[in-house]
Amino acid sequence: MKVLICDATDPKALKIIEEAGIEVVNQPDITPEELIKVIPDFPCMVVRSRTKVTKEVLDAGTSLKSVVRAGVGLDNIDVGYAKEKGVKVLNTPSASTQSVAELTVAYLMALARNIPLMAASMKAGKWEKKSFLGSEVSGKKLGLIGSGRIGQAVADRAISLGMTVVAYDPYVTQLPNITLMGLNDLLAEADYISLHIPHTDETHNILDASAFAKMKDGVRIINCARGGTIDEEALYQAIQEGKVAGAALDVFAEEPLIDPKLFSLDQVMGSPHIGAGTAEAKERVGQVAAEKVIETLKG
Repeated sequence: MKVLICDATDPKALKIIEEAGIEVVNQPDITPEELIKVIPDFPCMVVRSRTKVTKEVLDAGTSLKSVVRAGVGLDNIDVGYAKEKGVKVLNTPSASTQSVAELTVAYLMALARNIPLMAASMKAGKWEKKSFLGSEVSGKKLGLIGSGRIGQAVADRAISLGMTVVAYDPYVTQLPNITLMGLNDLLAEADYISLHIPHTDETHNILDASAFAKMKDGVRIINCARGGTIDEEALYQAIQEGKVAGAALDVFAEEPLIDPKLFSLDQVMGSPHIGAGTAEAKERVGQVAAEKVIETLKG
């Protein structure tokens, strides 16, 4: 029994797998071409967001029984085709919840108080005390697009800050402390909008030019979920026109980021898809992924 590790994974997780008597082949920088060549020899593979498990990979994986996604999103895996091939797709849905929720709230506060701009000003040796008028988040309305584990964790933290939380989620009928509403109503009412949805045909560019037009002037946008859910050109225009006061993005339509146009704007801050990038989340994700590898290979 052996498993192919296709992306950087916590060494503790690899040790757990090895101690279970499973051979670990660690190739965290494997290319798509290399993957096609070696995958026929493996009954199990572990991926994060970098490696794409395409039809070609699944066809080549003649011994493949399971794909373990060390993380939440499955948009880099052709789940439907894997099911057709009889390959199990497993993820670690709750292991990174706290880290992503905390990054979302950190971005919310940074947008409210212009923290990156103030830090840059101070580093430039300036003392621009009157240039960075912020706003309080208490009393403001946070609109969540998607209300799964991470969305609810964000809501809990926002409520503790004195915010009112509303959500659009067509798959949910009731949530504690959160008012569910239609998407258009949320767009019109929210002072902050945070996305917590996968990237699917249904959610592709859910925030497009028409959506931005329905929002309050001065709205702020946060996306620590998945790229492709915001039309980035439309966001750029909405900021230029003053509709959107600021945006914080951890994810992008193309990753690594190809076009840094949005970051030419002072109102935009971002990070390289590191929502789950904490020591604690890395360890939890790795441990759960290891458990799923052992479960699928040893039953």
